[in-house]
Amino acid sequence: MDAESIRAAYRRYAGFYDRVFGVLLASGRHAAVEWLNRRGGLRILEVGVGTGLSLSDYRKDNRVVGIDLSTDMLKVAQERVEREKLDHVEGLLEMDAGKLAFADGSFDVVVAMYVMTVVPDPQGTMAELERVCKPGGDIVIVNHFAAPEAGVRRAVEGWLSPLSKKLGWRPDFTLDAMMTGSRLAVESIRTLPPFGLFSLLHCRRG
Repeated sequence: MDAESIRAAYRRYAGFYDRVFGVLLASGRHAAVEWLNRRGGLRILEVGVGTGLSLSDYRKDNRVVGIDLSTDMLKVAQERVEREKLDHVEGLLEMDAGKLAFADGSFDVVVAMYVMTVVPDPQGTMAELERVCKPGGDIVIVNHFAAPEAGVRRAVEGWLSPLSKKLGWRPDFTLDAMMTGSRLAVESIRTLPPFGLFSLLHCRRG
């Protein structure tokens, strides 16, 4: 995956993303925001905010900054913020998740939903998420991880792998590929609908 392939894929998706992926990926999005909403007074970075589907669900006493690589997706998100008067959204910025333009420890929580299979450098991106998170802060990831064992699902993931650039994500992406070299402590991981294809991962920065 490279930045231009990602932009091209999500340029195609922007017009119908909410109608298709908004429904398909709703359970993971809701699970992550429900977890985040247990506390108020937080400054939250949402990496890969896309069309901003999650923005209206955050507690209004939290401040949210969203970033995305796709201008087309961000345009839809900005229209949503203005239409729904989402005053808790501090800003929406075009930015590469692997090169975050924020100071160290800028956020209490960093959340990345359906992002890590997309970014060109998952390990570098994880290092950036850790960097901008405050010590003791939380990093929440919702993502598809490849089946850990051989079987039908693993075979399908391997078959789809050559289509990664057109799909805009890596079907054969593994948890190990993301976490190798990370200093983050894994607090919990649980599978999500539909069919356990996605997982909610909670990490804490030391």
